[in-house]
Amino acid sequence: MRHVVVIGAGQAGSSCVAKLRNGGFDGRVTLIGAEPVPPYQRPPLSKAYLMGDMALERLFLRPEAFYGEHDIDLMMNTHVDAIDVSAQSISVQGIQIAYDELVLTTGSVPRYLPASIGGNLDGVHVVRDLADVDAMAPRFVEGAKVLIVGGGYIGLEAASVAAKLGLQVTLVEMAERILQRVAAPETSDFFRDLHKGHGVDIREGVGLDHLLGEGAVSGARLSDGSEIEADFVIVGVGIAPGAALAGAAGIEIENGIKTDAQGRTSAPHVWAAGDCASFPYRGGRIRLESVPNAIDQAECVAENIMGTDKAYTAKPWFWSDQYDVKLQIAGLNTGYDRVITRRTDADSVAFWYYRGNELLAVDAMNDPRGFMVGKRLIEAGKSPDPALIENPETELKALLKL
Repeated sequence: MRHVVVIGAGQAGSSCVAKLRNGGFDGRVTLIGAEPVPPYQRPPLSKAYLMGDMALERLFLRPEAFYGEHDIDLMMNTHVDAIDVSAQSISVQGIQIAYDELVLTTGSVPRYLPASIGGNLDGVHVVRDLADVDAMAPRFVEGAKVLIVGGGYIGLEAASVAAKLGLQVTLVEMAERILQRVAAPETSDFFRDLHKGHGVDIREGVGLDHLLGEGAVSGARLSDGSEIEADFVIVGVGIAPGAALAGAAGIEIENGIKTDAQGRTSAPHVWAAGDCASFPYRGGRIRLESVPNAIDQAECVAENIMGTDKAYTAKPWFWSDQYDVKLQIAGLNTGYDRVITRRTDADSVAFWYYRGNELLAVDAMNDPRGFMVGKRLIEAGKSPDPALIENPETELKALLKL
């Protein structure tokens, strides 16, 4: 009987084992996770769950009973020590487990502040898993002072929750503007204005010199010499692929675990999917950090284990919820040289990214129609005349027929 072992019980891991069973795979299936709970959604952690609007059980991707009912051996609170690709086995707390196919869905890990600048002080948090959010939740009390380091989407989402709960929020971003790595100035301007309207003190072009405090954080000195008080700190300075286990096993790493179009790694019978995996895309390689990618890529790997031999075709899209704004992003804006603004009413706007006459991506704020049409256009390889996009009289759906 073939045995498929999946390491990493997040969105990708859960999707992979479910697809195996739904696809008729009748061999052994083992899903191994480091956390003491079944696979759960991560996006609500820093929003609905942190605010107390979502119970723990509602986070679960599937009821815990699902795994037993589908003959999936779910090993929770379990650490994998090593992979032996030649013996086709893994070492789990001193026990060797053999596999016929191994899937790595080891996700990503947050970047921490160095201890040399106070990163190990009590009250310094990251936002990545359930334990992280449970640890910081008691600090979210009205009037508390929080410093958020990093002006990406994680930092901005944390700032929106803190501001809504009545905390005093300061956010520092060492780059010239928030979201500089991932979005156009127009999107940065939109979210800067949104946060300032909710009382968030945003400081751009200013880095963190070091945190202050003895044992516990009490404040920070910034690169411009200013000092601020803080009852606690949230660090949102990016994530890295969870590729250490694979790398130690000699599996090829290239901005994550390197795979081919089907999800195979450099080691025989070893696959990878989700945040940890880099894969071929339009003549290059990318690694996508998103829920849709984790699901789609993991399901593709499951199908290929069952013999499909299907190439994974990424359809990048992302989202972020801040205050009463839902940002939906379609495509990847890498290489854009102009941005077309389309505003249909006072509460919604979309920024369409072009490279020459080629449509690359859309950032849609409270504009689901713009997002949906933009996504379909990008996936179909269609690029409407930018003048049509800019004209509020243009019926977007009509563009799909051009």
